[in-house]
Amino acid sequence: MANLKEVRIRISSVQSTQQITKAMKMVSAAKLKRATNAIVQLRPYATKLKEILGNLSASLEGSSSPYIQEREPNKVLVVVVSSNRGLAGAFNMNVIKTANNLIAEKYSEQLKNGNVSIVAIGKKAQDFYEKRNYNIIGNNNEVYSALNFDNVSKITDAIMTGFAKGEFDKVELVYNRFKNAAVQILTSEQLLPLPKAEPVADAKTTNVDYILEPNQEEIVTQLIPKSIKIQLYKAVLDSHASEHGARMTSMDKATENAGDLIKALKLAYNQARQAAITTELTEIVSGAAALNG
Repeated sequence: MANLKEVRIRISSVQSTQQITKAMKMVSAAKLKRATNAIVQLRPYATKLKEILGNLSASLEGSSSPYIQEREPNKVLVVVVSSNRGLAGAFNMNVIKTANNLIAEKYSEQLKNGNVSIVAIGKKAQDFYEKRNYNIIGNNNEVYSALNFDNVSKITDAIMTGFAKGEFDKVELVYNRFKNAAVQILTSEQLLPLPKAEPVADAKTTNVDYILEPNQEEIVTQLIPKSIKIQLYKAVLDSHASEHGARMTSMDKATENAGDLIKALKLAYNQARQAAITTELTEIVSGAAALNG
């Protein structure tokens, strides 16, 4: 009967875990709705801004903006967007692996020379690279406590200032792009220098005649920093929505697995209980037969 007691305790433990994972799934589902709304609302603005830069791309050639200046990438900064919390499946590890592969494939020489720096947005990436003695710039773990454009812009301002001063020659951005609750697309893209915008091949937009005040170059000069800030903010919102989608999916799977385990444990418990009853009955019948014999 000691074995039956152990099985009962195990069933109770798994049921408690199932309640926790189910609650976490519901919390993530609620947070996912808000996070999805935020990224869906930003995407049209980001797309339109990119479209405008595409239509004004001729002005970028002669622009004096420091954020479009191409340099030899001797010093590289990699911005890795993760989350502060785990229990989201392979969400964090995948983005870290993608960043590591990017560094190994494109910037191995810079890494050997100690010229690869990391800006980690999220505690998981921060802890990973700190333990491996990378050159970490700043601590941005609190950005998710109040996720808004102003707080993310502070990170972008520091990155843009460092690039303008020549502290690094190229900035790469690695994050999870949100597609739906079950799918996150690992994305790496160049943040600085700002890639040359491609004109939008659309008959509705290519013939647009913008009225620009005070002049075209000054407008473009203002749009470039805004575009960089929007790009990073969009990446953080994408990652935030992806995190909740990954956690909701992971907790849903954990809840299902807990249910399967409970069924298996109950079956084992009933089998053990039946075997114990059968053994007791056999002993009673054998005892009675011995007395009568």
